[in-house]
Amino acid sequence: MYQHFFKRVLDLVIALVMLLLLSPIFILLIILLYIFNQGEVFFFQKRPGKNERIFSIIKFKTMTDEKDAQGNLLPDADRLTTVGKIVRKTSMDEIPQLINILKGDMSLIGPRPLLTQYLSVYTEKEKLRHSVLPGITGLSQVSGRNNLGWDERLSMDVEYVENISFLLDAKIFLKTIKNVLISKDIAVDATIMPNLNDHRREA
Repeated sequence: MYQHFFKRVLDLVIALVMLLLLSPIFILLIILLYIFNQGEVFFFQKRPGKNERIFSIIKFKTMTDEKDAQGNLLPDADRLTTVGKIVRKTSMDEIPQLINILKGDMSLIGPRPLLTQYLSVYTEKEKLRHSVLPGITGLSQVSGRNNLGWDERLSMDVEYVENISFLLDAKIFLKTIKNVLISKDIAVDATIMPNLNDHRREA
């Protein structure tokens, strides 16, 4: 009953309340990022959701689109703006995903939606992560986030799916708040996590 009804109700209520409470910060970030990113505020990327349905995840844009002489994007660290570093360090880049929750693309708690290019390399068991809505935060995020290896991270996603409950979601939610407040396991440099395709080829 919780997974199929009350979880969605809680998602909607919490997302609406958080958007209202965070609206001053939301508006301030839009203004600052508009200035530092030359008018580009949001970052959209295709990600697989429940049942592998593709949706556009929404985040605050923390990097510029600067390229080298050959037209290739510069490394993430070189494109990260001053405001972007702060936004990532505080996890505020995730705030727009509350809109994804209201749209029904995501849940507050669930396996993080990863890149579409990884769909072909999941094991049959790992594919269970797509049997539920992806989340802004999840079990692997509060258990080490990018400090975990891929196999352990995906294993935790499956563990979450197989054990969804109100108590587990409450525990993850509270631990997420704690981790954000102390900036625990938050990687500012997005390149810290190796590509899953490369990891599976080397395995």
